[in-house]
Order: sequence, then C-alpha cells, then structure tokens
Amino acid sequence: MNPALLTTMSIDEAMKKQFELTKSIADEFSGSEFFNQGDLGVVPGLGRPSHTRKVENVLAKFFGVPSCALIRGAGTGSIRYTLSALLNAGDKLFMHKSPMYTTTKETVRMLGLNPVFVDFNNQHELESVLSEHTGCKVFYAQHSRQMPDDTYDLASLIKSVKEVRPELPIVVDDNYTVFKVPRIGVELGASYSCFSGFKLLGPPGIGMIVGEEEAINTIRQRNYSGGGQVQGYEAMELLRSLVIAPVTMAVQNEETQRLADKLNSGGIPQVEQAIVANAQEKNVIVTLKEPIAQEVIAESEKHGAAVYPVGAESRFEILPMIYRVSGSFLEANPELIKTGIRINLMRSGADLAVDILKKAIHDVETRFKN
Repeated sequence: MNPALLTTMSIDEAMKKQFELTKSIADEFSGSEFFNQGDLGVVPGLGRPSHTRKVENVLAKFFGVPSCALIRGAGTGSIRYTLSALLNAGDKLFMHKSPMYTTTKETVRMLGLNPVFVDFNNQHELESVLSEHTGCKVFYAQHSRQMPDDTYDLASLIKSVKEVRPELPIVVDDNYTVFKVPRIGVELGASYSCFSGFKLLGPPGIGMIVGEEEAINTIRQRNYSGGGQVQGYEAMELLRSLVIAPVTMAVQNEETQRLADKLNSGGIPQVEQAIVANAQEKNVIVTLKEPIAQEVIAESEKHGAAVYPVGAESRFEILPMIYRVSGSFLEANPELIKTGIRINLMRSGADLAVDILKKAIHDVETRFKN
C-alpha cells in the first residue's frame, strides 16, 4: 500500500491563509460588530440571523465564490442539502468507483439517487463515461482519498469534466481538506464545496456550503424554519475557530510525517511499516507484524490515547487517536482489521504517540505470554 498524498500547506502558507481570512473579516465587520456574540432568529428580509449572514459573506469572499450557507448537520448535512437541491429521486450522478464513505452511501440511498460509477484514476474511462451518460446531472467527487491507491488530482479531474460536460455541476466533498491543502474544490473550479465546521475546531453540528448561488438559494428557501437556522452566536463562534485552524493543522501535518519517519526507523520492532495517508484525514497507517491491532488499540486507551473519534479533528480531540483503519480503506483492504492501526496525532506530538504505542504493544505481548 503506497497511497498518493495530497499536497498540504507549510506553516508559512497556513499563516498566509490565516491572514487572508482575517482580511475578509475586516472587510465585512467593524471592530465593535465583531465583538458582538451574534443575534437570533429569522430576521425579516434575510430569513436568518444577521450575524450568520455576515459570517457567510466572509466565507464566500475568502473562498472567492458568490455564496455560502451555514447549515445544521455538519459535513454530512452540507452534502445532503446540496445534492437534494440539485437532484430529485431517481436522478443519476457520477461518483468514483470505490467504497463510499458511510454517510455518503446513506445520503445516496435516502435521496433515491442512482450513481454511475467511474474510475477517477483512469482518464480514458472518465472521458468515455462522461460522454456516454448524458443523463447524469451532477459530478460528485471526494477530495480526500477513498482508497489507498487513489492517484487522481482534483484540479485535473475538474478540468477534464468541464472539457467534456461544461454545463455539469461539480460537487466536492472537501471534508478533511479545508485549511490543509492549498486550494479546495471551488477554488479549483468546482461548483460547490461541502464540509464540516466541526472538523475545523468549530462548534458541533455546523456544516458549510460554498459555491454558486443557485443551489444555495434553494437550500435557504427550504430551510426557512427558525429551528433550522445556525444562530448568530454559533456562526461567530465558528468564525473565531476557523481563524486558528490553518496553522494548527499545518503543525499537525508536519508532526504526522515525523511520526511515520520515527516508526519506520525501527524504534518499535513490532511495526512492519508506517505510511502517511489521506484516509480520511491525514494520518499514519501502521501495519503490525502480528495480528494484534485490535488488542493494541484497546490497551492504548489506558496510556492516554483516544480510541475512537469525536469529529475527526474536532475541538474536543487533543490526545492522539489510535484507532482502526477507516471504513472505506478496510473495505478495500479487509486484512487491515487485524494488522492495521490508524494514528491521528490531533494536537499532540509524534513522541507521545510513539510512547503510547510502545506501552500498548508491551501490554499485549505480556498478556499473551502469561
């Protein structure tokens, strides 16, 4: 297994992103406005809190798109709202020929959609299928990797789609990539990018849709209920969190590579291989020489590791997560359930994760000997 990695930002590049976001905030807010917590309710003429609208304006400007909507339901909700605004039950959409992310699979089922699968890694097949299935109404792509051997480049993928079907809306699942890669889907020419604010240190449950006005206006009309609004104080809390996310993620990216290097240096004899992968978030997939992965994961918890995710890089996740390999990767490589471990450093350093892993493996081996 040798996955093709996405290009991530350096700390200097992440600092630039942070400064660009604060510039967008200053263009929209006065100093005193930004110190307000935010208003509530379905404001006449807006259909949502005025501070929510201002935060949406900031994000639209920052990503260089006409519109933005904050919705409930995090990343999954943003994808569902967008696809439901563009498609009706029975409609077809293009999707990558790979195991589908669990909640995306459920979105396709509950909306009654009919996927036409195409291998995004195969340029010839992509062009052929795009030309053949003229009835498909949306091209849907996940920016982060769905399979270990995915090699497609999102910018090239979007360019190819536009050359064959320039009228086709392109929807990108940008979960796990925002503030990590230099440019997300809409910045590469996609129609819409959907992602979770929770994965960017924001409050639980808020999703973001950035892109063209057509679907976003439809989403606002359908989501007029007061109880469905992201309230002004939530939008402001999200925006404050987003400002610190780029540099935090860049530090994590650098430590993730250092973790893989340390594990591959032979410091833990029981480790067969450690690779950095975008599965789903950028993490290290460790392959053990013996089929003890589940036992090691369980033992890691008492030494300080998180052994399950909260939001996969949410504000609540500080300690390193030592967990099973992602569902889509397991579907492609079932044997990893016994030998594979996913390590996400979260806010910790590589040294802590190595120390915990050593202790957990020692505990497992001691128990087996006894």
